[in-house]
Amino acid sequence: MGRDRYIIHQTEYPYFVTCNIVNGLPLFAYPHLAQIILEALVYLQQENKAILTAYVIMENHLHLIVQSDQAQKVLGSLKSYTARSIIESIKFHHQFHWLKLLQLSKRKYKRDQQYQVWESGLHPKQLMSDQSLFQKMEYIHQNPVRRGYVDRPEDWRYSSARNYLGLENLIPVTLFGY
Repeated sequence: MGRDRYIIHQTEYPYFVTCNIVNGLPLFAYPHLAQIILEALVYLQQENKAILTAYVIMENHLHLIVQSDQAQKVLGSLKSYTARSIIESIKFHHQFHWLKLLQLSKRKYKRDQQYQVWESGLHPKQLMSDQSLFQKMEYIHQNPVRRGYVDRPEDWRYSSARNYLGLENLIPVTLFGY
């Protein structure tokens, strides 16, 4: 099957996507780095006309449910842009220990760059039914609860759980089933 299973073919469906920071480095424990992701997700929706149904940003990864006619390209651009922005923000905040770790984590075949922020690939899972979409949305929103960070999904500020309860949140999403 190879890497072909990691390509988004049928863009009429939403996809569950996971993006991992190299070596599980907890970069998003820093609000200024999590903010980069939030701003990029807003841009993804506004400028790329992507439909963001759910998200969670954890300390070392993020999960999304997203749909776009150009999903593969849009998500690749998201990772590329956020990687550059994260590196610049780390430099700006003088967090040079993270730069060293990102440099040491860089895969040998990544010869054209000094650092690597994201693990390669998106590992998209096509959601072809409402049931599978709700299941992944529940998984996304329960992620910080399972990790023991909060008691209720809506208490995690970097998640779309609050959107689904009609509460004020950091960024908008396209609510599914409403």
